[in-house]
Amino acid sequence: MIGFDPYAFSQGALNFALAFLAAGGFTLIFKAIYRWITPHDEGALIRAGNSAAAVTLGGALLGYVIPLASALTQTHSLPEFVAWALLAGVIQIVTFWAVRHIALKDLSARIERGEMAPALYMMMISIAVGILNAACMTA
Repeated sequence: MIGFDPYAFSQGALNFALAFLAAGGFTLIFKAIYRWITPHDEGALIRAGNSAAAVTLGGALLGYVIPLASALTQTHSLPEFVAWALLAGVIQIVTFWAVRHIALKDLSARIERGEMAPALYMMMISIAVGILNAACMTA
């Protein structure tokens, strides 16, 4: 039977708590910035039952959290993690900007109308970019 080492557990639990709090904090900051830079108000739209806004915001959050999780496994210090977290956020914001200005110039208006096709497209682009971002962090 394997014994339980309370000291090792407490160190691991402390590291877990710090990483979880840092990642959670960065996720909340990213969400706030993302909502601020989009021309539509995701919060109001979601409260009104607009599924397209929920799908788009959810995709952006997943696209951000996937590389954030990768960064947690690849970094060895808080400053290094912060740098990767910032880069992941910038990449997601640039992704939204690029889709909105190049592929779907009426993206925000269509999300406001609750159209699911552009919302699903934006969600999939966000997640795909997040997966690529995470994979590049392991290189």
